[in-house]
Amino acid sequence: MVLTDKQKTWKNAQHFKTAVYRWSDRINVEVKEIQLRQMKNKWASISTTGRLTLNKELMDLPQELGEFVIVHELIHLLVPNHSKLFKCYMSAYLPDWQDREKRLKKLSSQK
Repeated sequence: MVLTDKQKTWKNAQHFKTAVYRWSDRINVEVKEIQLRQMKNKWASISTTGRLTLNKELMDLPQELGEFVIVHELIHLLVPNHSKLFKCYMSAYLPDWQDREKRLKKLSSQK
């Protein structure tokens, strides 16, 4: 995959985790723990207690796709499902979230 300047990847795990904390402050939710690990079938998951697990493969993807995953998971602390309210929050924080989601799904299918 050829990345443009706009599609920079993450510098390191700390850079990625810093983005999580910035987004959690912006969305006003609390993340108590962040784990980066290999995940076979998911990009991420979050518990109701604020434990966020992110797939290590996100580190190699464009930052804007990682941000989509971060925001998606953090919104689940506000809305536990993918209802209209969830989608409204996604649109409020990431107006182009649907485009990012399509791009991520396309990359997933190329694995």
